[in-house]
Amino acid sequence: MKIRFLYIAVFLVLSGCETEKINLKFLNEFIIKDSLILDNTIIGGISGIDFSNNQYFMVVDDARNPRVLVGDILIKENAIKEVTFKKVIQLDTVSSFCQSNFLDLEGIFIADNQMNLISEGSIRKGKSPTIFIVDSLGKYQNEIKTPAYFKANSVSQPKHNATFESSSKSINKKGFWIGMEAPLKADGEEPTFHKTQSPIRITYFDNQSKKATKQFVYQLEKINKPAKGNINLNGVTAILEYKKNNFFVIERIYQSGYGTLGNTIRIFKASIDKTSTNTLDILSLKKEKYIPLKKELLFDFSSIQHKLTDSIIDNIEGITFGPKLLNGNRSLILVSDDNFQAYGKQLTQFLLLEIETE
Repeated sequence: MKIRFLYIAVFLVLSGCETEKINLKFLNEFIIKDSLILDNTIIGGISGIDFSNNQYFMVVDDARNPRVLVGDILIKENAIKEVTFKKVIQLDTVSSFCQSNFLDLEGIFIADNQMNLISEGSIRKGKSPTIFIVDSLGKYQNEIKTPAYFKANSVSQPKHNATFESSSKSINKKGFWIGMEAPLKADGEEPTFHKTQSPIRITYFDNQSKKATKQFVYQLEKINKPAKGNINLNGVTAILEYKKNNFFVIERIYQSGYGTLGNTIRIFKASIDKTSTNTLDILSLKKEKYIPLKKELLFDFSSIQHKLTDSIIDNIEGITFGPKLLNGNRSLILVSDDNFQAYGKQLTQFLLLEIETE
């Protein structure tokens, strides 16, 4: 009888885990005014965000002047009321590492009071994507070794402007995850209007060994709107591990010809299970069989676009946990990269979402 009871209990626990449902609810939007200046730099180009030590750290995508913004996001009554920027941390670019790399910063996370920065490099210039660590003053400390197939001149052929784009601390704080934006040419095709094999790699790095120890594949969705211009692309711009082996993944479709309405932003749930293939040692996914992460659509911003400024959902590239809300649920904060409005009108847009579980 004791054995049977234990079996039933375990079954119920496992069943509960498998049937847990997550819903994301949009709460509000906050827009930063154009051309704000702090420490003689423009506020904009925010391409990654992390919360640590009661502050928000935001990385700026500006290869000519790589930097980090530190600030606060005030949330009251389940709404973002104010976003304040307190200081700018300029990267010390005189180190030999910074001099020999192209710092196109796309992600940030704080661990052990150090900033871990992700750069997608410049494939056209032969500069590889990198993961590196700086201290609180922006001085270079160390570089994390990455698999050879991510290198700019590798036979796997990473795509320019579509390499390391997203990052997340692991939920147990023992490591971190790095996500590609688009497939390596050795792995698959870029998404089109037809269903394609478009796998990106999400790689786990162990804090202690400072090496990649496992990796899984995430399949991108096809492009879902008719073409109006010559740019039609989709890729992953941000990831966040919210529970062990479970991620929020932001896919951004961008299409030229639609003006300020060229983005389609969706959040998917992606999960690793015992069937998921560890692809760390696979050099070309085109030549191997593998099982990708399980995924499901959680939220499509087209459903609430009419509630946003000028009905614009902009170039969302950052995601982090916000504070607990009044009802005890966790929140998410998303932020957009306005590209310093180099390509036309864009917004530095902060979005607040609620995580509901059943």
